[in-house]
Amino acid sequence: MVKNLLRDEKLYFVAVVPPEPLRGELHELKEYFRDKYYSSKSLNSPPHVTLHMPFKWRESKEKKLLTALEESCLPLTPFEVALKGFAAFPPRVIYAEPVESPQLHDLQKTVARAMRLSLNLFNADYQGRGFHPHITLAFRDLKKPRFHEAWQEFENKPLKASFLVDNICLLKHNGSTWDILQELPFGIITSAEKGERPAEETE
Repeated sequence: MVKNLLRDEKLYFVAVVPPEPLRGELHELKEYFRDKYYSSKSLNSPPHVTLHMPFKWRESKEKKLLTALEESCLPLTPFEVALKGFAAFPPRVIYAEPVESPQLHDLQKTVARAMRLSLNLFNADYQGRGFHPHITLAFRDLKKPRFHEAWQEFENKPLKASFLVDNICLLKHNGSTWDILQELPFGIITSAEKGERPAEETE
């Protein structure tokens, strides 16, 4: 996808990125998969839940892209997302799994609708398969034999954490990795405490 970009085009995607310290704890899990199971591709981006798949956009029109996303955030209120453990897309991907959240699904629909109506972008989800919230820890460079070994370790490993979702992030590809270009806060702020509870991982 990067190779087919025009001169002014860049790659972007939209996501929920957990705040610190949970972001750092999830990043450490990615490093664990890199060091023990030789899967490093997930380190190309911060831990996240994808709301809109990567798409091409002209860098000169970034302001239009940001404006559309900012406007979609105006009526939104913060909500909490909890993680309930680990899950997988066999035989390649292992991820941290969020508890089912109607608010997270509504957020994805809001973002997809804004991108479709304001920017004429229609690739919100992967190959039309719908929205399946997850935070990837080991990616498709995880070899099948190592996947089975890693899944034996993580299938029943507890992971308890929660975080407040009060913004979405627009990420931009720099040619090799993904950077957070801008955080876009929700327009309606409630009295919910801004922060998160650290992950509690046990053997």
